[in-house]
Amino acid sequence: MNSMNDTGVVAGPASGQTSRTHRLRRLAGTGFLATLAAMVATTLAAALAQAVGVDFEVPDGGETIPLSGFAVVTGFFSVVGIVVAGALLRWSVRPAKRFVWTAVSLTAISLVPPLLSGANTATTTALLGLHLVPATVMIPTLARSLRTRTD
Repeated sequence: MNSMNDTGVVAGPASGQTSRTHRLRRLAGTGFLATLAAMVATTLAAALAQAVGVDFEVPDGGETIPLSGFAVVTGFFSVVGIVVAGALLRWSVRPAKRFVWTAVSLTAISLVPPLLSGANTATTTALLGLHLVPATVMIPTLARSLRTRTD
């Protein structure tokens, strides 16, 4: 809310606060679009892998991962990435640099479960690749949104 003081100058919110709010909104919008793109790309890649014979059967319980499962998990962890990026935007001096390090580290950690799943080689290889698909969409997109002139 703006108000006039004795000198006729309009007082409003601090420009740093407005800039931060604007950047956070831009990050959320960009992140949402990137999430949709990552979900589509991952699901299409999984469908392509299925078309060439990958069964996505995980021996633990004998369940087959459905295509919709790839979309849901990609969407969930992409939103987690947006939240991490937002937190770094708020509390880090160099949010883009910190985000890239954090996201790449978490992506590397996410490669461990497919290796331990006991699935056949084709399924394990496809799962490893499918972890990298959304990472290649989300990490650069969010990092660009976090860049400042000092990064």
